[in-house]
Amino acid sequence: MSVDLLHDSKISRLIEQALHEDIGFGDVTSESIIPEEQLGRAVLQAKENGIVSGVEIVSIIFQYADSQITTTAHASDGGMVAPGFVIAGIDGPIRGILLGERVALNFLQRMSGIATLTHKYVHAVAGTNAKITDTRKTAPGLRMLDKKAVRDGGGVNHRYGLDEMVLIKDNHITAAGNIGKAVAKCQDYLRSQNLKVRIEVETTSVTQVEEVLKCGGVDRIMLDNFDVEAMARAVQLIDHSLEVEASGGVTLHTVRAIADTGVDFISVGALTHSPKALDISLELVP
Repeated sequence: MSVDLLHDSKISRLIEQALHEDIGFGDVTSESIIPEEQLGRAVLQAKENGIVSGVEIVSIIFQYADSQITTTAHASDGGMVAPGFVIAGIDGPIRGILLGERVALNFLQRMSGIATLTHKYVHAVAGTNAKITDTRKTAPGLRMLDKKAVRDGGGVNHRYGLDEMVLIKDNHITAAGNIGKAVAKCQDYLRSQNLKVRIEVETTSVTQVEEVLKCGGVDRIMLDNFDVEAMARAVQLIDHSLEVEASGGVTLHTVRAIADTGVDFISVGALTHSPKALDISLELVP
């Protein structure tokens, strides 16, 4: 999902909320110490190896903090950085720079952490056909940015929201009675509403995979929490007739073996629900 971050109203509201949450009625520390007219320069500097994501967001945040601030990027989203690398230079009123500092770092560090973790998974499956994809396990309100960070790390996005794709999961199957009935109800509904969206079905056993293959009209099968041996059997059974997604408990230690079974996608919730922030600092230049 590609967006013009500068002109996206959802991003504007998100930044405004984040700044208001942090600033409240004003930065009493900077206001008491630093003259309003004092200008200066700061740098955003990487303190560890990683993939950068969120540079454009940083520029927007500092513009919101003070319209006189200019940001000069020295790295692009998706680029690799090492300790000491200057990601961007920030010039303008020092009060404004410090006003936006924490919010800018919060976004940049989280997004870069997601991109870096995604890159590690992508690297781990290099040479296979498997693509690393995300889930909807994103921080509330940050989904657009979380998913952008996944792309910056070399991954691909799964559905953005519930309206983008049918994903029949265990609870839907239980409510419908069985897989066949769930799929049929979805297909009838989509036809009645003239909706053209893809259908994916979650399975937990090879027997359920066989049920899905009998349905017709399904685009992707999810193999949820399959062990590697069962996954390989399922992939062989599907035989490229549908896309295959592996999901559930995927780690950096297990992802290569999963990819080697021949699945097309490997979804990893950890990319966005528990990333480690990339260590980045903002320092004023004397």
